[in-house]
Amino acid sequence: ARQCFHALKLIKKDCLLSLRVSRCASTASVPRITTHYTIHPRDKDKRWEGVNMERFAEEADVVIVGAGPAGLSAAIRLKQLAAEHSKEVRVCLVEKASQIGAHTLSGACLEPRSLEELFPDWKERGAPLNTPVTEDKFGILTETSRIPVPILPGLPMVNHGNYIVRLGHLVSWLGEQAEALGVEIYPGYAAAEVLFHEDGSVKGIATNDVGIQKDGAPKATFERGLELHAKVTVFAEGCHGHLAKQLYKRYNLRENCQPQSYGIGLKELWTIDEKKWKPGRVEHTVGWPLDRHTYGGSFLYHLNEREPLVALGFVVGLDYQNPYLNPFREFQRWKHHPSVQPTLEGGTRIAYGARALNEGGIQSIPKLTFPGGLLIGCSPGLLNVPKIKGTHTAMKSGMLASEAIFSQLSNENLQSKTIGKITSWAWKKLYAVRNIRPSCHSVLGVYGGMIYTGIFYWLLRGMEPWTLKHPG
Repeated sequence: ARQCFHALKLIKKDCLLSLRVSRCASTASVPRITTHYTIHPRDKDKRWEGVNMERFAEEADVVIVGAGPAGLSAAIRLKQLAAEHSKEVRVCLVEKASQIGAHTLSGACLEPRSLEELFPDWKERGAPLNTPVTEDKFGILTETSRIPVPILPGLPMVNHGNYIVRLGHLVSWLGEQAEALGVEIYPGYAAAEVLFHEDGSVKGIATNDVGIQKDGAPKATFERGLELHAKVTVFAEGCHGHLAKQLYKRYNLRENCQPQSYGIGLKELWTIDEKKWKPGRVEHTVGWPLDRHTYGGSFLYHLNEREPLVALGFVVGLDYQNPYLNPFREFQRWKHHPSVQPTLEGGTRIAYGARALNEGGIQSIPKLTFPGGLLIGCSPGLLNVPKIKGTHTAMKSGMLASEAIFSQLSNENLQSKTIGKITSWAWKKLYAVRNIRPSCHSVLGVYGGMIYTGIFYWLLRGMEPWTLKHPG
């Protein structure tokens, strides 16, 4: 035994020595610098000596960052107003995805109110809203069973009148409408940098440089990004956008709001057995596999897209207390629940993804305007959390922004300030549900939030004379 132990020690020593040698060999061939120029400036990097860093600049009236529902609605509304008043307004929109809609996860339940305001004739135009909601189901899951919960009229989870959509298709369609109106759309170009005037106001954005090696050195094909200057720059990046975060700090936009809280939404698209397919059915659950102190729940939508498709997903609030909780693993467990598994058995998952969600509600919305620009959509956090819907509020915020912008562009006194307060139905809806998410931090957890919703929201419709705060 002593001889075996000694032999094992010698083998271990040899293995560690060879590992050190291989590590040294691998690191020797890689430059020991951080690749990003914000950490290792290019003017101090010898590999960038002599490289032409001049940018080409374009002038526009309005530049919009992000071609999601909010950004596209803003662009469309601006061009509609320009046409109504016989004015020429140049609108440029940059989008990081290679094509419009490519970064939008399919499967959403859409409240069509904003779309109807933007295009009253959306049906004649062929908008891809093919599945009206026909059935609403809500339940609390235990490990082995499902407790059905009635959905009373007026509660946030009522979906009749809404449509189940493939949101990527809707965004693509909105892109077509925007281009037809004359919006200049630049897919494949990410907004990499905010540009500022000498007085500190936003001047516009610069798109990303191309032709850079993995180690941060320039290729022979290196090309500097494009500068887009504008009178107003609209940021519609979505949740936790990297440019919006810079603007929060520079203009102290979060000074008078509560901290934002976040969730992660995991989503999949499946083709299933046609016998199990119920087009128009909307199902939501709370409970298992999450404990009562972890905010979250599931959705399962049956789409009618000429094939038996379902969109399913699982949302977990990122303020969960158990550090070992794995949101994706909980999603996997949920799919094996006795009330869910039969729908998916024999089916095929054809797409999957995840996205971050702003869950702070109206208490966590920052100041939306700043010199030279403004924030719209899910970037500042206009999600209606208990409804799990943000598309219609995002679209409405873009339309309101465009109306405010157009009035300023049309005003001869360009020094007047844009007022950022939203007084529309979108703001009233978000105000009405402001207490539902923070009420889940009671002793009863998520079930306390359900009780609060059933008593105060259903009876008072959000008019209670208090606003609950998030714990931190």
